[in-house]
Amino acid sequence: MKIQPTAAQVQIRDSNQMGMLVVAPAGCGKSEALALRVQGMLRRGVAAGARRILVATFSNRAKDNIRERLRHYLTPAELRDKVTVINFHGLSARLYRSHAAAIGLDPEWTLPENDWVKEQCQRAGLNYGQAAGVDKVLQCIKQDPVNDADVLRLVEAHGNVDALEIEQLRVQDQQLTYDDLPRMAELILARDEVADLYRVHFVAVVVDEFQDLTPQQLRIIKRIGAGRTTYAGDLAQGIYGFTGAKPEEVYAQITDEVGEVVQLTESHRSSPAVLAAVNALVPLTHGTALTCAAPDTWPSGGIAVEVSHQTADAEAGWLVKLAKAILSRAPGQRIGVISRIGSRRRFADAAFTAEQGFEVHRWDDGVLDTDTARRVKSVLASMDAAAVLDADDSIEFLRDFAEFHQIQDPADRLALADALGWVLELLTQGLTLAEISKRIRVGDNSTLLTKPGVHLLSGHAGKGQQFDWVVVIGLEDGNVPFFEAKSDEALREEARVLSVMMSRARHGLILSHAAAVPALNGRVFAKEPSRFLTSALRATLTDTDGLVQWFRTASWDAIARR
Repeated sequence: MKIQPTAAQVQIRDSNQMGMLVVAPAGCGKSEALALRVQGMLRRGVAAGARRILVATFSNRAKDNIRERLRHYLTPAELRDKVTVINFHGLSARLYRSHAAAIGLDPEWTLPENDWVKEQCQRAGLNYGQAAGVDKVLQCIKQDPVNDADVLRLVEAHGNVDALEIEQLRVQDQQLTYDDLPRMAELILARDEVADLYRVHFVAVVVDEFQDLTPQQLRIIKRIGAGRTTYAGDLAQGIYGFTGAKPEEVYAQITDEVGEVVQLTESHRSSPAVLAAVNALVPLTHGTALTCAAPDTWPSGGIAVEVSHQTADAEAGWLVKLAKAILSRAPGQRIGVISRIGSRRRFADAAFTAEQGFEVHRWDDGVLDTDTARRVKSVLASMDAAAVLDADDSIEFLRDFAEFHQIQDPADRLALADALGWVLELLTQGLTLAEISKRIRVGDNSTLLTKPGVHLLSGHAGKGQQFDWVVVIGLEDGNVPFFEAKSDEALREEARVLSVMMSRARHGLILSHAAAVPALNGRVFAKEPSRFLTSALRATLTDTDGLVQWFRTASWDAIARR
């Protein structure tokens, strides 16, 4: 069923400007607007003959989402013959396979199937800090258009011996990583004869989530579609600085490039109460204040609450009671319990694990297909954990035990490789084989998007998702913002992480903090509420008494239906 487009969406569809920026905060109909944009260009005959429109996304999930929206507005023939929807890794891989020879490279080098650098760090027995250092060095160096020889020279000059050894092994094994793909794509597109081919083939480009672009990815897009690209996204959702994204830098370049800027400011996702709280963070995030598209349709107007607890354990116990109260009234709804960092969520994880009355979904657990789950469970049932951890190469030990090398199907190999890497991570954290086995679920990641019950996840994992209710836990200084965030830019990104967590909520939002929280070593630290709980934000929030009263008077039948 087609949705009646808003005035702003019609403007996006009908504009003759080829370069456009669509500022689209969470829940404002961005995917719909982009689908309409493509429809409008095709109806105007922009992609004549064999020319096509390129739609670039960051993930397979986003790719599937925009493709599904396009099906509502394009004929099957138009979608097949006139539009290419691809994620950035896929685009880079296509460029490499087709044109590597143009820069003197072998197009048959192995493309990444999983996080190869992380796997090598595990094989080398590096701890978390050492592995993070390796990843940071390689990522930083490879976001410039440098060849393999220059990469090796720069890594050696940096002085990280582990990174140098891993990079030397990569070249020796003729392996590409996820950081290598865009580097190679940029080097290839620097050749005018290649860039011209793509400029002619793709008459227009659409980029979803511009705030997640690294400067390197922006340079790739500009080589193909400078002045002919529609960028959509929201600065307030720019939370991937750790991947190399530079939201402000990218935004400045985009605004210089495009001929028109359209803002979507009506939220179709959240209740008025939730939006008021999210809007209170705009001075910190540099985002856009939103209005509710249909405020009268939200039963009791929704609710936003601040709750304080003496301890993290007390908070966890209270969360279970809250979940029971909601799910007993609206059993089909979804509650997102979201923490900035996973370790702060461990108290809630433990409390919900003991519950049997409703479904609990931990997003960082293994969600495996039937065959992979069977194989991994069989391995866990018969394997000695100590033997894995004591092995010279724990990854290879696990793969041999699971008969990984007998599997021929590439998708099955990737699924098992990822699953075994997850098993090794949990083993190194001290979990038993039985505990790991219990955390395996059968299905696929799409099951997480629709299942009712409680969902336990991190702030970054929740981006792009929505829940009927969101509880942001651990809203204490040192956690939100994270203690390592010192610069203005880093603190602004931390505020954006909080905004992303909050804006996942539809009916209700609860912001929770505790006065005493144990560290991983057991030492208890006194905590202060987050500095992001400003007077402006607190003015939009009720307290525990207000929550109880709202629960008593709310129209739960209407809430359950909406």
